[in-house]
Amino acid sequence: MKRFGHHLKLLFSDKKPSQSQTKQLCRGFCQGTKVVSPNQDDFAMISPRIKLRDGRHLAYLERGVSKDVAKYKIIIVHGFGSSKEMNFLAPQELIDELGIYLLQYDRAGYGESDPNPKRSLKSEALDIQELADQLELGPQFYVIGVSMGSYATWSCLQYLPHRLAGLALIAPVINYKWPSLPKSLIREDYRRKLVQWARWLASYCPKLLHWWVTQKWLPSAAVIEKNPAFFNKSDIDILKTLPGFPMLTKDSLREQVVFDTLRHDWRVAFGKWEFDPLKLTNPFPHSTSSSVHIWQGYEDKVVPSQLQRFVSGKLPWIHYHEVPDGGHLIVYYRGLCEAILRALLLGQEYIAYRPNKSALFALNGVEEDPTCRDHLTLPLHTPKD
Repeated sequence: MKRFGHHLKLLFSDKKPSQSQTKQLCRGFCQGTKVVSPNQDDFAMISPRIKLRDGRHLAYLERGVSKDVAKYKIIIVHGFGSSKEMNFLAPQELIDELGIYLLQYDRAGYGESDPNPKRSLKSEALDIQELADQLELGPQFYVIGVSMGSYATWSCLQYLPHRLAGLALIAPVINYKWPSLPKSLIREDYRRKLVQWARWLASYCPKLLHWWVTQKWLPSAAVIEKNPAFFNKSDIDILKTLPGFPMLTKDSLREQVVFDTLRHDWRVAFGKWEFDPLKLTNPFPHSTSSSVHIWQGYEDKVVPSQLQRFVSGKLPWIHYHEVPDGGHLIVYYRGLCEAILRALLLGQEYIAYRPNKSALFALNGVEEDPTCRDHLTLPLHTPKD
């Protein structure tokens, strides 16, 4: 009865609940779970969480078939300003047919997970490993990283290769400080200068950055989402159907914990890495069923496809897929999540996403080696439409 009264108090409070609090309120009534009060600092979480060895908590949600009967167990790593609530559009029919269990979680400081003041490349990978161990996913599992969540995914290749059954990076960010990136390729890239400027402010002038991103005269997140400088036409059409990026609104950014989470995430993603991804070795040298994939939009205006092609060319054991009219938000494109899963789990590939291998080799300044052709893409087993 007290719980019900708490829900009513939230519903009829003078302060209008946010979108996330409204969602929590609905879940509270439907599932009998406590919700977040706008004026409560000490509130109960509505999602299941695990307690990590350092005392932090990670919140998660489970989808698909039960992990006890699942053939494929996949951990999905969300990107910048997102959360475990991101919609990975895997068809239910495919999930049931293949026996797929999906585990989505809030990275440190996001959603209902505790912040990690010591966030690093390695800590992100270790969070994934501990999450998998506490939920008893077994000795190996699949990882799919989206956008800036890809730096945690690269870290899994570095620190947890023995735990991986397969891995996919969707529109992964590229750090301009990677030592193997040629200066001639990135020198004139305007994104590099924006990233460097933002990281310098985040590192040395956080108070100035916090003031700046919350000013009324700056364009809102809604305006940025319609800006063709960041998103192509397909992305902008997709954004019309999505709730956007609630953590990036001015109201959210005014909250110090939100700002600090985004700031630390940015600093780790674009700071100096402890390893060079372009020097990684194939984690599955003797396996025909396990593989690593990169999915990239050709028209991506956040991460240029030219750089992604260079990375894939340097790592010929990575299977590179390119969406011809794709922007940065390809994970939300109709049918793409099914293609990603079929490639990762079954070794199937759609012809439409096969890149020009000669262009990959030309970008890396080498002649195409016929013996490497099959390493750039999976054996072609075209799924039925």
